[in-house]
Amino acid sequence: MSIQNTVVYGCLVVGILITNIAIAQAPSPVKATPNRAAYFPQTEDLKPDEMRIISLGTAMPFQRPAQAAPSFLVELGNGDKFLFDIGTGAAERLAALQIPYNYLNKVFLGHLHADHMGDLPALWVGGTINNRTVPLEIWGPSGSEDQYGTKYAIDGLKEFYNWDIATRRGAFVAAGQELIVHEFDYRGENKIIYEENGVTIRSFPAVHAFDGPVSFRLDWNGLSFVFSSDTFPNKWFLEYAKNADVVVHECFVTVDDLVNRMNFPVERALLVGAQVHTPPEAFGKVMSMVKPRMAVAYHFINDFDTAPNILEGIRQTYDGPLTLAKDMLVWNVTKDKIDVREVVYNENVWTAPIVERGEIDTSLRESESDFIKAGVADFSDVISDVYRRTNEKYGTDVKPELTDSQ
Repeated sequence: MSIQNTVVYGCLVVGILITNIAIAQAPSPVKATPNRAAYFPQTEDLKPDEMRIISLGTAMPFQRPAQAAPSFLVELGNGDKFLFDIGTGAAERLAALQIPYNYLNKVFLGHLHADHMGDLPALWVGGTINNRTVPLEIWGPSGSEDQYGTKYAIDGLKEFYNWDIATRRGAFVAAGQELIVHEFDYRGENKIIYEENGVTIRSFPAVHAFDGPVSFRLDWNGLSFVFSSDTFPNKWFLEYAKNADVVVHECFVTVDDLVNRMNFPVERALLVGAQVHTPPEAFGKVMSMVKPRMAVAYHFINDFDTAPNILEGIRQTYDGPLTLAKDMLVWNVTKDKIDVREVVYNENVWTAPIVERGEIDTSLRESESDFIKAGVADFSDVISDVYRRTNEKYGTDVKPELTDSQ
């Protein structure tokens, strides 16, 4: 099946020309619908030759309940999963997918703005307390100076969370607390920064505010995904994003909306909306030049009264397949077709069950001071009974630590 002149407008699809599509069958009164119009997490196999992309966050530099800050998850049929940016609010969307944290251990940061890495601590610590037994690995660019690079940022993050790290040490698998940084030169042009299990990820420079930002291209099994992170149109993207299956590029809210909705002065609106970021007309021109199977515009407020302005600008320069992204859309990509649907999830979902328990070195635990221990109230009768009943139920012999004043 091929898709041409397609706009996926939230969950509404307009202007579609689809060929080689099977005729829909009449629904059964007792059987499940074979081709769902939505994606329900953990209900569909990922085929060996398939790529699944999920938008976790698609908003502007500020997040809101309807849209988190930027983040995209790429899942491959070989079992690998990759996060591209992890902006504020994205970890909540990610948790709704119920993917065990052991499988969410590879993050690629396009740059170090807070709206693109703000939920890195939530992913890191959340994974630790949900028994991730492998380190969380971060790939990110260097800076024009060491203090502006990814390693410097992550070292500072570890210092900021020093108390959190100490209090969890010895209570969880030690490897799950590790953060491993793979910093690469932001000036590398189509440089391979990851190559494993048949997956190749390259980076190339982006143009956004300051030296350091990059964009990424992932290639696997004849399929490709390109993620701009934040960038103004540039020669590297035009060269290295060509002919990819799915190309995600920022497309900022219109200058008019910045002026009229956010009260930006015109000068600042033009700077932010047409220089620091990519306006819709420029996004369209980029896509006309790189020619993806599916173009994905993100980094704007996708509302009923703002999306038409985005679409109008894009269609001045591009008439190909297009998704105006919002949070929790899914693209299922094979060599034959690209399906775009909404993700339907349970807001009351629990986190995914742990993959493996792993060994915990309890000798690493930090202990409370005698001052704090002396403040423990005498609840030994209640606590001892909880331990007794639990040990009887599971055939264990675990002793309580703090039961009365000392």
